[in-house]
Amino acid sequence: MNYIVIEDEPLARAEMETLILEVSDLELSGTFSNVPAAQLYLKDHKVDLIFLDIEMPLISGIEFAENLPKETLVIFTTSYPQYALKSYELDAIDYLLKPIIKTRLAKAIEKAKLYHQLLANDQQKNVIASSTSEFILIKADRKFHKVMYADIKFIEGLKDYVVLHTTCQKLITAMNLKTIHLKIPESIFHRVGKSYVVNVNHIASFDHHTIYLGEDEIPLGEVYKESFFERFGVNLRN
Repeated sequence: MNYIVIEDEPLARAEMETLILEVSDLELSGTFSNVPAAQLYLKDHKVDLIFLDIEMPLISGIEFAENLPKETLVIFTTSYPQYALKSYELDAIDYLLKPIIKTRLAKAIEKAKLYHQLLANDQQKNVIASSTSEFILIKADRKFHKVMYADIKFIEGLKDYVVLHTTCQKLITAMNLKTIHLKIPESIFHRVGKSYVVNVNHIASFDHHTIYLGEDEIPLGEVYKESFFERFGVNLRN
């Protein structure tokens, strides 16, 4: 995958390049200090992934992202948390707050790689065949996979796909997170963010911002925080 960085601060651009180089094998195609310069480049060049600042002169990152084609993936990089909800509405791959942590950047890039692969293989979409009170049937790789709910740790939404993270594998299906959430039992699964549904039986611990499932860390969205805490009988103010 190739990428560009759009960031108006020179030091931040250089730091972003360095961090990406340290945690991935992505190919840098260019860096830009403003959106119009990047738009000129994109007229003649195909870019897979854009690391995009939000508050910039001339045209904001949000305005720019609203007009990008579906196949161009975006990871927002910003100092301002208030744009997170808007970024989700734009189906951004991720939203990274500065100063950017290497581990978070690496996870965001892996998510982008996965979705890029899904787009490349779009003609081979998987589907959910059926579900029961104990398991869900996923059609993938020309086979039907019987996945027990107890084995699903969490489900991750990637635009118009979902990834089932189980104790032994990952399965991908062409369905949005809301739809699959309606097909699985509420007694076991809880929506904790725009992009995540977790199996409550796999939760090891949690705080006001993160849910821990073994080695996996799931962000707890502000909109879903109150219902999540109520489920465990915990006062949100504690």
